[in-house]
Amino acid sequence: MWRSAAFSLFKHAAKKFRTVHNPGVVCSSSSLLDLVSKSPLFSTPDKPFFVLSQNPRFFSNLSHDIDGDDDSAVESEEGGHFSPISDENDGTQVEGFEVDADKIEGSGVDVDKLESVLSLLQSSGDAVGSLESSFRALDLILNEEFVVRVLETPLVPADNLIGFFKWAWKIPGFSVTTRTVDALVRAVCQSLRKKDAYALWDLVKEIGEKENGVLNVDILNELITQFAKLGKGKAGLEVFNAFGAYGFEPNADSYYFTIEALCRRSILDWASSVCEKMLNAGSLPDVEKVGNIISWLCKGSKANDAYLVYLSMKERKKSPPKRSINFLIVSLCREDETISMAVDMLDDFSVEDRKYAIKPYTSVIQGLCRRSKDVDGAKRLLLKMIEAGPPPGNAAFNFVISGLSKAGEMEEAMKMMKLMESRGLKPDVYSYSVIMSGYANGGMMEEACRVLSLAKKNHSKLSPVTYHTLIRGYCKLEEFDKAVALLGEMKDHGVQPNTDEYSKLIQSLCLKGLDWKTAEKLQEEMKENGLYLNRVTRSLIRAVKELEEEEGLATE
Repeated sequence: MWRSAAFSLFKHAAKKFRTVHNPGVVCSSSSLLDLVSKSPLFSTPDKPFFVLSQNPRFFSNLSHDIDGDDDSAVESEEGGHFSPISDENDGTQVEGFEVDADKIEGSGVDVDKLESVLSLLQSSGDAVGSLESSFRALDLILNEEFVVRVLETPLVPADNLIGFFKWAWKIPGFSVTTRTVDALVRAVCQSLRKKDAYALWDLVKEIGEKENGVLNVDILNELITQFAKLGKGKAGLEVFNAFGAYGFEPNADSYYFTIEALCRRSILDWASSVCEKMLNAGSLPDVEKVGNIISWLCKGSKANDAYLVYLSMKERKKSPPKRSINFLIVSLCREDETISMAVDMLDDFSVEDRKYAIKPYTSVIQGLCRRSKDVDGAKRLLLKMIEAGPPPGNAAFNFVISGLSKAGEMEEAMKMMKLMESRGLKPDVYSYSVIMSGYANGGMMEEACRVLSLAKKNHSKLSPVTYHTLIRGYCKLEEFDKAVALLGEMKDHGVQPNTDEYSKLIQSLCLKGLDWKTAEKLQEEMKENGLYLNRVTRSLIRAVKELEEEEGLATE
């Protein structure tokens, strides 16, 4: 074996150098170490011995406490100096090296043949077919310990390990055991090649069909995890479905890894099915993993299924991570039929947790206003936040104000804005805009203008949407002169009208007011501002102009 060869080479080099008949040469420890250290088989802490075909498992046991000074040399009986390897060393114990050969040999493993097998496996690439003939030439006597040591060795290609295991399985006298299959699965799963994963699964299926009582749940879970890493959800589900065929009951990890594999590939319907089986079996993983399942389902628009997982944890008096709960509440607020579930979840917050739950509470208010149109429910929840926390911010107030304005409850909307101000919050431009929109939709332009005055008083610059709301209201009432005046006021307050503002106003002037002259002036104004009117609207101006000219001629 290579260690014995290395030690023998080292000893012979030391002897030859000590006994050389040249009085001009001084046999010092430093010169001797310099000579021997040039050998590729010599190892020191700053020059580790590494050969590609070697087995790192064995050299990893060498001690790294070697003293690199020349004083580390010891004296011989004659008083001279010689290398750390002396004639009395037996090759298994050298100062500075610790080789646990006795432990290996005591396990019944032929170390020489083990080294030969590993050398072949590590250096033969994908030539599995040629390896079998080499194995036969070694006349190996296989047992569980030998095979496990081969499988647990690093730097062996996964396909070579699979090929070796298949070959060993054919050898008379060798029996496949749970330990050997587990070692094979763990070794091959270090590889991230899909080809290796599928080849391993094919071999495990064959073992399960021919060998009784060899496979176990951990082996199958390791395979599911590997397919999850590789993004192969269907393969992971195939392994999961094989549990029953092998007489196993999936455990919590089995369900978790299968759901992970399916969600990574966005196969959400199958993931929901596995999740349902997990809940029926009552086999839930730890809270962190449950939190991950909830998040995966919510990302896949399966908030309803995620809510069932949450309820199952609640029955067990356990709580998933707060981030997963918040994500679930936000997801439930996106659908009309699930908002009530989100409202119920808010009641599960403790007093302490409620202080930091502004986002989920605000999401529920938004959902009540926009999805279910339950503005009264949103208002009650807002008042509950004021009373018991968490303190609502501008967003929560704006959702309620917007909902009340769209419902035409303008008096309630103004009261809510005053309540907002009483709590030290400053209504933003959006707050004023939605109230103005509510008044404009009801034809109450005077009230809308009063709100505009308040907005200009509290904000130095308004948004185009604010003015667009009033312009639309004036056009609806066919008060086009006020609409045009408001368009000019926009520019005076630093808000530049965009193409859409001009276009809609011009269309209203032409279609309702038949005022092509004002429309042409606005078109010229657009050109001065670098804006261009689309062809349809330009054609509309010409058509109204021509219509008026034709009517004038007919009158004459």
